[in-house]
Amino acid sequence: MDEAGARDVLDAAGVTAGAAGGAGRAELLALGENAVFAVGDLVVKVGRNAPELLDRARRELAVAGWLRESGVPAVRAAEPEPRLVSGHPVTLWHRLPAAARPAGAGDLAALLRLVHALPSPSFELPRRELLGGVERWLRLAGDAIDVEDADYLRERRDGFAAAAAALVPRLAPGPIHGDALPRNVLVGPDGPVLVDLETFSSDLREHDLVVMALSRDRYGLGAEAYDEFTRGYGWDVREWEGCAVLRGARETASCAWVAQHAPGNPAALAEFRRRVASLRDGDTAVRWHPF
Repeated sequence: MDEAGARDVLDAAGVTAGAAGGAGRAELLALGENAVFAVGDLVVKVGRNAPELLDRARRELAVAGWLRESGVPAVRAAEPEPRLVSGHPVTLWHRLPAAARPAGAGDLAALLRLVHALPSPSFELPRRELLGGVERWLRLAGDAIDVEDADYLRERRDGFAAAAAALVPRLAPGPIHGDALPRNVLVGPDGPVLVDLETFSSDLREHDLVVMALSRDRYGLGAEAYDEFTRGYGWDVREWEGCAVLRGARETASCAWVAQHAPGNPAALAEFRRRVASLRDGDTAVRWHPF
């Protein structure tokens, strides 16, 4: 989905004409798994045209309501149900105030402690299907990537899925964010707020902690910031023998996620090849570029 197509869906949804705070051209905030626009005092997420994404959008809205009731600072939905426009799920959110400062590792740790202390909600949360999108992302990549690289990632996916199923957790399983990074926290005038709730799941709490460990190893997160995170949370997941398995699964998923952007995007293709080469070589020191 490109920006032009996402704008067509946004216009068809009638959001730009009816949003509180003023109509006009929507501001594109992000273009990835979703296209995210600011429209007046709303933020609007336009999902891809995929049947399974409607259920995910419904669940994200339910999670937002549950977190509100549980007292966890998080983004709030402006409508309780997604709109379905030409096959695309469209969700509306209250726009948060401008950030008072960049979110740090300690802000994320504090919010994760709140989430990990929650019991399961009244509705069902899925398992964290970290590898569930691999096939779809590789299909979207099509001929832009080498067949050998796609097959290699499928083989890794199957191996890590089996290994993850056999893990014995250190922490009690339960609700998790699923993509726990400082970029998914906004520090407003009232403090840190959790955003991007679509990957909320019920699974090993260690999933949320491995994300930051991988950020330290692959994406250049400084040791000081990582130590701030582990102090804030109270435990370093690298002490757990299952850490390498969840790390490997996430690396595999991250490679496949970049692949979907390879058609027509030379930078994405170059990053995909860089990531796959480092996995093939077993080189854990190669830095990956956020995409």
